[in-house]
Amino acid sequence: MMTKDQYIESLRKLKMNVWYMGEKIENPVDHPMIRPSLNSVAMTYELAEKPEYQEVMTAISNLTGKRINRFCHLHQNTEDLVNKVKMQRLCGQKTSACFQRCVGMDAFNAIYSTTFEIDQKYGTEYHKRFVEYLKYVQDNDLTIDGAMTDPKGDRSLSPSKQADPDMYLHIVEIRPDGIVVRGAKAHQTGAVNSHEHLIMPTQAMKEEDKAYAVSFAVPTDAEGITMIYGRQSCDTRKLEKYHDMDLGNSTFGGHEALVIFDNVFIPNDRVFMCQEYDFAGMLVERFSGYHRQSYGGCKVGVGDVLIGAAALAADYNGAAKASHIKDKLIEMNHLNETLYACGIACSAEGCKTAAGNYQIDLLLANVCKQNVTRLPYEIARLAEDIAGGLMVTMPSEADLRSKEIGHYVEKYLRGVAGVSTENRMRILRLIENLTLGTAAVGYRTESMHGAGSPQAQRIMISRQCDMESKKALAKTIAHIEE
Repeated sequence: MMTKDQYIESLRKLKMNVWYMGEKIENPVDHPMIRPSLNSVAMTYELAEKPEYQEVMTAISNLTGKRINRFCHLHQNTEDLVNKVKMQRLCGQKTSACFQRCVGMDAFNAIYSTTFEIDQKYGTEYHKRFVEYLKYVQDNDLTIDGAMTDPKGDRSLSPSKQADPDMYLHIVEIRPDGIVVRGAKAHQTGAVNSHEHLIMPTQAMKEEDKAYAVSFAVPTDAEGITMIYGRQSCDTRKLEKYHDMDLGNSTFGGHEALVIFDNVFIPNDRVFMCQEYDFAGMLVERFSGYHRQSYGGCKVGVGDVLIGAAALAADYNGAAKASHIKDKLIEMNHLNETLYACGIACSAEGCKTAAGNYQIDLLLANVCKQNVTRLPYEIARLAEDIAGGLMVTMPSEADLRSKEIGHYVEKYLRGVAGVSTENRMRILRLIENLTLGTAAVGYRTESMHGAGSPQAQRIMISRQCDMESKKALAKTIAHIEE
């Protein structure tokens, strides 16, 4: 396994084509806008080195027999599925941000089982290819950007009916030695901090859409790949002289990017689906299930930090003993643990796939994510309530440090005796970061749209809930014969 420092140095070796605010970024690793998000990924390597976290952060590979980072692992039983959620909660607690390796891990498990079943039907070698690729990933402890979401263009039209065919990533040429692809993947979490991209189709396909039924792996710095770094609320605070306090969380962060594929060549040994449109839906469903499980861990870990910050704000404001504050903190914990319970439940009820790895219970995974589209919003609302209005009207760190006016800020923004004005300001900025700032992208807003929209989960709940069996139960109890 790589160390934290080895991971950072490995990214320096890549010649990525990264753009931010209209300018090419020559050194993404040390760029002040990007580095906090890189630090979050680096934490997944740092925690794996610590003996006290070995059980949740590492696993024994079923492919090589070696100890590997769990983010590169194929789940072998329900214990692995549970440990995945525990690992994600831990990483959320340590970074209070998106640590970006979950999508790749979820893609590994979905593609592994799907390629096995494609090969069974068509006699292809996708599964064998993918196994060799995953061995390479595990042996080198790589960070992989799992990429599913396409720009989609006119959503009332299928991929093949779009006015611009590039609105969905697709195959433009099939060669004896590989394929050429063109298009884009949007909202790509951790793309700039990843060694490779692992591509999947974004939805179920029909025969006329078969060119869009494609899955493959490609290095992040491959010729023809351009990454355009996404904006986040309050992000340019990172460029200010006094940014440590005003960021709320100056060490860690997350990011998304628009990843462009301009006639990129993919050799055959890295192609895992090529026009098998009838399996696109299976891959999407399995990946979505794994990723919706993930939210029962990562969002809960960040929620732990937000709850702790709200409790500290109450302490620093002198309001901790108020009964309504106590009740709000209880409610925040209740909501957060409800999310965690859903993540653990869909893991404990997992089952073995035909390929041998384990899949979560799809119904409970979708219930988990449906709750995540709602409960973090209430947790954030309660945190904002407890923090008070100063959270969004507070002067800057530069004002606090000013020789001319700093003493006014120090005097009038003090809360309870014994707590410095600076510490009170710091905890309010952290709450602002988690509910309104850069971290809100990875906590509140992503809770809504990550791993599919709320309606996507409701559709899956409808499919998985087995309504006919429930009707049969009611008929039996009511003595109804038909």
